[in-house]
Amino acid sequence: MPSVVKINALTVPAEQREILEKRFASRAGAVESSDGFEWFELLRPVEGTDQYLVYTRWRSEQDFQAWREGPMKAAHQGGGAGEGGGERPKPAASGSTVWSFEVVQQAGPKQA
Repeated sequence: MPSVVKINALTVPAEQREILEKRFASRAGAVESSDGFEWFELLRPVEGTDQYLVYTRWRSEQDFQAWREGPMKAAHQGGGAGEGGGERPKPAASGSTVWSFEVVQQAGPKQA
């Protein structure tokens, strides 16, 4: 069964970029210990777009859905007062689209 990749394209206004990156840097890290998790990357746009890409790779669609309905849902919902115990901060992104892929080919660096 091939791995699955989920890419969340987040539209982030320039004035919110630093906030988004700090939030990802301070995230609890629950994704890394989730069953079936294989990889995470936060990709910052260099030019031509205001979309960050959040890349995650999973052993299966079922593993992704289990994380999404469990730890991810809890982190993005009522689990959370904002910094300092006040209200939850407003989102740094103004839009979000999730793309789904299956890995059909892959390659890594050749060993010397």
